Amino acid sequence: MPFLDKLQLWADERPHDTAVVVGSSRITWVELRDAAAALLGTAGATTVLAEPNSVRFVAHYAAAVAGERRCAVLDPQWPAAMIEDVASRLLDNASATGTELVDGDTSSTFLIGLTSGTTSVPKAFTRSRRSWQVSFDASIEFFGLAQDDRTLAPGPLSASLNLYALSECLYAGAAFHTLASFDVGDAHAAISHDGITRLVLAPTMLRLLSERGLAGDVDASGIRSIICAGSKLDARTLEAARRWAPHAAIYEYYGASELSFVSGTRLAAGEPLDAGGTGIGTPFPGVELSILDDAGRPLPDGDHGNISVRSGMVSNGYLWGDDGQALRCLDGWYTVGDQGYLDHGTLHILGRRSDMIITAGKNVYPHEVELAIASVPGIELAIAAGAPDDLRGQRVIAGIVPAYGAVTATQLRTGLDGLLARDKWPLQYYVLSELPMTDRGKVSRKVLLDWIKNHDARAQPLG
Repeated sequence: MPFLDKLQLWADERPHDTAVVVGSSRITWVELRDAAAALLGTAGATTVLAEPNSVRFVAHYAAAVAGERRCAVLDPQWPAAMIEDVASRLLDNASATGTELVDGDTSSTFLIGLTSGTTSVPKAFTRSRRSWQVSFDASIEFFGLAQDDRTLAPGPLSASLNLYALSECLYAGAAFHTLASFDVGDAHAAISHDGITRLVLAPTMLRLLSERGLAGDVDASGIRSIICAGSKLDARTLEAARRWAPHAAIYEYYGASELSFVSGTRLAAGEPLDAGGTGIGTPFPGVELSILDDAGRPLPDGDHGNISVRSGMVSNGYLWGDDGQALRCLDGWYTVGDQGYLDHGTLHILGRRSDMIITAGKNVYPHEVELAIASVPGIELAIAAGAPDDLRGQRVIAGIVPAYGAVTATQLRTGLDGLLARDKWPLQYYVLSELPMTDRGKVSRKVLLDWIKNHDARAQPLG
């Protein structure tokens, strides 16, 4: 089961309790069950949802996974042609099975996930109902989700972080809150007036909410837990979150769409962060973790290799877009090619091997450089890349967005001392007026290198 059997249970036991809040719209457990059941007649074997956050979206989503139906949730901000292309690949004339709002066979596919890549059409993979039930049980245990929690995930439900948080709350019987669209003021209003106890969001959103919450005297003392994913927490974000939500335990975790949860860590209220470090906790409940070479052989502590897992949460594989590298099985261990190493049980993430910089024969991962630079006081964001170099093969360069005022190269070198090995330091910094982004809204090292090559005014050399 994913969550529909549980939805029926909560509708019977607590019919008039709030189930989901989207902006100013609320729906109770019994209202959600009945709204989803009423949509079953229009839900085909496969449903493609590409719409903004709403209570209607939640009801359609529940109906779209009833029985052995399957659902694909697409970003409504994608170009119309891309949405039509994906929909045409998924929709067929098959009839839906079952007329009741119940979960189908646990081995059956219920969700089609889409991951962005270098191609114009996202890769599509599938997940079974069993894989998400195992994930729910693990995440509820790890994050300590309780029925009296009120979770706010202020981002779009088309993003896997937020769609999972919604589904997890439906499974656990805990109220789920989101916004029609992300707005700092609306998020603060929900926290102040709806008794939010739990936040699920990316670090960039956490920084915005924390810093503006402190400036606006928004009370976040009732927040008990903050769950971050998407990128590693930096020292500035953590410090702001600690001041704004002093009673919250802060969780960060690493996972991949195809693998689900891999590792995570819990920082109790007041516990310090390993600023600039690459560690991202220990294996998630139910996950076996190993670092393997390309032949599937385990590597000792400290050696870099493929982050590989065995768990019941792994996806079924791809419908299309599989290049043989995106999700590989190495003798029963699954990897998406992320590189890392283990140190006394703690996983350290270095990034994708394709991003690796080879400079003067040494391997440098941009991810570890970016984490270190972002921990230097006065730096808002950083992006590192390998530029061509006749002598070294490649040289490490970095683009920075200052947090305030001007930043000097001396400040950066002083700040990096002790955080990053000197032979990994960037040889040149560029002050960015904006982040280098692809047309699809992803931060891009290639775009940064193009700016530098073409002397683009958005990347100015730092003397």
